[in-house]
Amino acid sequence: SFFAMDTYMTVTAYGSGAEDALDAVKAKVADLESKWSVTDSSSEISKANSSGGKPVKVSPETSELVSFAVSMNEDPGMTKGALDISLYPLLREWGFTTSEYKVPDDSKIKELLKNVGAGRVKVSGDELTVPDGMMIDLGAVAKGYTADLLKEELKNRGVTSALLDLGGNVQTVGTKPDGSLWKIGIRDPYSDGIIGTLEVGEKAVVTSGGYERCFTENGKTYHHILDPKTGYPAESGVVSVTVVGDEGRLCDALSTSFFVLGAEDACGIWQREHSFDLIILTDDNKLLITEGIADSFTLSADLKVTVVK
Repeated sequence: SFFAMDTYMTVTAYGSGAEDALDAVKAKVADLESKWSVTDSSSEISKANSSGGKPVKVSPETSELVSFAVSMNEDPGMTKGALDISLYPLLREWGFTTSEYKVPDDSKIKELLKNVGAGRVKVSGDELTVPDGMMIDLGAVAKGYTADLLKEELKNRGVTSALLDLGGNVQTVGTKPDGSLWKIGIRDPYSDGIIGTLEVGEKAVVTSGGYERCFTENGKTYHHILDPKTGYPAESGVVSVTVVGDEGRLCDALSTSFFVLGAEDACGIWQREHSFDLIILTDDNKLLITEGIADSFTLSADLKVTVVK
């Protein structure tokens, strides 16, 4: 267990060589954080943000992740523009990056929205160009991609059974050492408990919820998942979205996007794609589960469940 990327991470690996593999995992996370931290002035992302619109040389991991995030944002069939890595100045204005929370003036939000638009970020080989005045932050996809890279690292070192929990981003390697499935608790947004348990083999299970970072002002609660169209916290009727799939970065990107888009759009995209599964909790206490994982989920909360087909 260790603290990195602004969250507590726990990685458990089994078998011979597991200890060395865990040392390598911790070193890998530190390396990735040093490249992607938006608050570290020496990171590749910070250098690109402060380059005045000039190209900055970056590592293959940064190039790959930024390219993925931009392509996901521009894919109308997957995120409808709801995933935008250029929201950092707005997140900072709301205080979500500093914990100095406040509701910004509407005029300030409108002004900052002028520099939002991930489609203007350019990646060419090992060069990243962030337009002058724009700042990017990979928080919506970084942990998912990190989990993918750590899974690869563990497998390359001979680990056949592992569980990675990167603060809401769960990634498994193989099954449990005894061959049984992993049991992943899906957090209850309203308490420290869970709404149910999902049994999986080797999968990524990523949950996005407003409860992760929020504050209350004048009786209204504001959370950190902003709608790129408005600059305000998303109000889509959803309180928690879990995406289950083979790739951490995809599940991470989709969980954030679907929280912004809402249940109807999320289920519509699932029906077209079928490359992932969903568990969605709505603000009127309905639980939607796609049919691919319905039989693998055990409910432990008083909720009305609908299986989406």
